[in-house]
Amino acid sequence: MSLTPEQVMATHKANVETLFGLANKAFDGVEKMVELNLSTSRAALTDASTQLQSLLSAKDPQELLTLQASLLQPLAEKIAGYNRQMYEIASATSAEFTKALEAQTADAQKAFTNLIDSTAKNAPAGSETAVAVMKSAVSAATNAFESMQKAVKQATDMAQANISAVAETAADAAKSAAPRKR
Repeated sequence: MSLTPEQVMATHKANVETLFGLANKAFDGVEKMVELNLSTSRAALTDASTQLQSLLSAKDPQELLTLQASLLQPLAEKIAGYNRQMYEIASATSAEFTKALEAQTADAQKAFTNLIDSTAKNAPAGSETAVAVMKSAVSAATNAFESMQKAVKQATDMAQANISAVAETAADAAKSAAPRKR
């Protein structure tokens, strides 16, 4: 059994739609990152100006040290928040790509399985063994792909948990360091 021109065109059309959909998702992710960087840069510039004015108005070294220490905690929290937001944007964009890839893969597997079943029905007598071997190979490939997807998901979940833990640790360290006086 061969594919009809209509089936080929439908497949190409679906692939082009998926490609443009993914391109739009990628641009959305980049746009969000650019917006985050602009707002973070703007806030950092404002904070730097305010902090510099505070430091310049210090009347003695003790007040200067106290001001410096009090600036560390908000800075660490802002850095942790920025990193968390960047990770969330990247993670959401990646999830969209994964979702589209899984859908395309499921459709391709279904079409291939249908093609094998159709071929098996029209296969000449005595080719049952070859058809069984082909079905077994497809089943093994599907199982391997599913295992790989699970491993990637576990690794992604672990990375997200590690990033959250690092962000919390950095914020806690900044909080505990800020009140210290020299």
